[in-house]
Amino acid sequence: MADLTKDFISFFKDLSKNNNTEWFNENRKRYETHVKKPFAAFVEDILARVRKIDPSVKIKAADAITRINKDVRFSKDKTPYNTYVGAVISNAGKKDKSVPGLYIQLSHDKIKLFGGAFVLDPSQLKKVRSRIGSDPAAFAKLYEKNKFRDRFGTIRGEQSKRLDADLQAIAVKEPLIANKQFYFEKELKAGEITSGKLAETILEHYEAALPLNQYLQSAITGKR
Repeated sequence: MADLTKDFISFFKDLSKNNNTEWFNENRKRYETHVKKPFAAFVEDILARVRKIDPSVKIKAADAITRINKDVRFSKDKTPYNTYVGAVISNAGKKDKSVPGLYIQLSHDKIKLFGGAFVLDPSQLKKVRSRIGSDPAAFAKLYEKNKFRDRFGTIRGEQSKRLDADLQAIAVKEPLIANKQFYFEKELKAGEITSGKLAETILEHYEAALPLNQYLQSAITGKR
């Protein structure tokens, strides 16, 4: 596995101050050498480790890694590049972000990890709520586990202001059923990037998130 070095961090620190096409083209070799290639090797290593605990993840690094070029069509910020690299670790990778997994984002000043179900269409949301409503205690047991709580804290998500009548009574005991998303996150210091232990840390978080991710995926697909 290629190591992520201080040059990786330095590139993004410089990019954050020079986010334009001319600078990026002048520094493309830096990007290829210190960011793109080592991060691809890093993600391949992560995927190999993940497969040992979750064989459903059969994607390659190219299927997981998001583009550094930003989609600025609907953004007020028209700078052309993301000042981070990201990868979606799931059995669908970046092609289907409704599939629960672990999203990794590395920048010069922080590491962000996101898990759960963030992008749910109305049909998928209905299925998740139905699964929770059928046994709220089973759902609560997953996010109350020490391994999950110690790493992610709680489940987040915007909540619906109005619920169907059959869900209102359940929401009294399990308020999370009102969520439109069911995601969780963790922020780590950028120093972890060059610590040599980041892959192990990510795997620990993936493993802690796995039971809840599997529950959400089972609800979405209707398969137990």
